[in-house]
Amino acid sequence: MTTATAPLTRPEADAPAAAVEIRCAQGWVAVCTLDDLTPGRGVAALLPDGAQAALFVDRAGRPYAIANRDPFTGAQVLSRGLTGSADGRAFVASPLLKQRFDLASGDCLDDPSASVATYPVRTRGGERDD
Repeated sequence: MTTATAPLTRPEADAPAAAVEIRCAQGWVAVCTLDDLTPGRGVAALLPDGAQAALFVDRAGRPYAIANRDPFTGAQVLSRGLTGSADGRAFVASPLLKQRFDLASGDCLDDPSASVATYPVRTRGGERDD
């Protein structure tokens, strides 16, 4: 004999996910939800002006956005890079030539003459607003 049980529900599962917004020339633009981002993986977003951004979130839930274009190759690939940290600085390594870019400043950790643009990021709604 089997008995049916009600599915377990969590109160936070019913709360709407926080929207991740990037500030670009057109103002604040919602690009995904915080739930769409996974630590260690990037997501590419097409901005209204045609530029691409690479979004990341660290294990503490802080989102970052940088230009998706690798300045060494011109390819739009940084969202596909490997993330890590060096000396307390979160970075993404390009999947092509492996140069590391600081997620907060956009500086290349391997070649001080190179950098990528960074975008201000905020979360709205959900459980936290930055």
